Amino acid sequence: MTGVVEINFDGIVGPSHNYAGLSPGNLAATRNAGATAHPRAAALQGIAKMRANLALGLTQGILLPHPRPDRVWLTDLATDPLAAPPHLLAQAMSASAMWAANAATVSPAIDTADGRCHLTVANLVTMPHRSHEWQATLAQLRIAFAHPHFTVHGPIPAPFGDEGAANHMRLCDGHGAAGVEVFVYGRSGGAFPARQSEEASRAVARRHRLDPVRTLFVEQSPAAIAAGAFHNDVVAVANERVLFAHEHAFADPVGFHAELRGRFPAIEIVEVPAAAVPLEEAIAAYLFNAQLVSTPAGMTLVLPGEARASEPVWRWLQAHVAGNGPIRRLEVVDVRESMANGGGPACLRLRVVADPATIDPRFLVDEHRLARIAGVIEANWPAEIAPTAIGDPQLIATVEAARLALLDVLDLRELA
Repeated sequence: MTGVVEINFDGIVGPSHNYAGLSPGNLAATRNAGATAHPRAAALQGIAKMRANLALGLTQGILLPHPRPDRVWLTDLATDPLAAPPHLLAQAMSASAMWAANAATVSPAIDTADGRCHLTVANLVTMPHRSHEWQATLAQLRIAFAHPHFTVHGPIPAPFGDEGAANHMRLCDGHGAAGVEVFVYGRSGGAFPARQSEEASRAVARRHRLDPVRTLFVEQSPAAIAAGAFHNDVVAVANERVLFAHEHAFADPVGFHAELRGRFPAIEIVEVPAAAVPLEEAIAAYLFNAQLVSTPAGMTLVLPGEARASEPVWRWLQAHVAGNGPIRRLEVVDVRESMANGGGPACLRLRVVADPATIDPRFLVDEHRLARIAGVIEANWPAEIAPTAIGDPQLIATVEAARLALLDVLDLRELA
């Protein structure tokens, strides 16, 4: 497919980024609940990661912060930012839409029966603070992907939880080649909720008109969910021919691997044994919540600094790169503010395989455009948000004005 590349759409960290600890099962988020957040630093760390992607030769896109507080959602709850109970205001102020991996599930045109790239916005119904994201996400997707090459779908109906690309993987000979799409779901019953339902995954696959022969539905390991892998991308990531996963990522790894090899014989499975990197260590360091990308220098793993700080994780990675494995390069980025809320490099991006010429150019960036965005962030994003400041009227005014300033610079005022 001429002109088709993989584009990483990173979420810009919003000016209301804070640590309210709203996600049970996300151990980092709950551990840091009540800490002081640094929205400006967080957003600039995200910009630096995008610059690193550009330096690797990748095509880079953006998704924008949502209106915060979400006044429409609060109105539906018969309240407003000044009168809302603290827990509702915290949920209305959440900047969690920055994790673009939860924005949607994407199937490239080469995989679909109608030859169009399909995107289904995630409903995120499991967590109240995320359940009201889909409307603003859908508005952006319909602008960015308005070209006839795309079909953008609304959310799967509740109560079937769908958390987007964080629970979806694609294996292929090259990004422009037909692939095998893997949907990973969880089953409830443990201490933490399973956020991706099998019903939602199957509905997305039907909507996207995928070939059943090239589509797999796989159960996530209950042990992984219990250990804090609230999404599959905390314990597994795929790129082209490579599946990189922890030994305990899936409920039936032997059966899954056998079925995957049957559907895609070229697969290279890189499994990290628990004896080398315990599951809890892999989750704490976000070893797998990394961007596994194809670059001219070979397949590269874009990792958070926490992975390098973990002795067993870094030792395993160094040994793999030094050997004959498919991952040839490690790129370490600083996203510590996002990590403290439970989101690593992979959480911050949505992968879309398409021709960049079919995408609204306002959602694509180069160095110059990133510099302009960084300038808005430096001038308008709060330096810090203490837990007691979330309801401060002055903070709310600052957050709302900051987002509008970004929309003006990007010429996207229609999203106001």
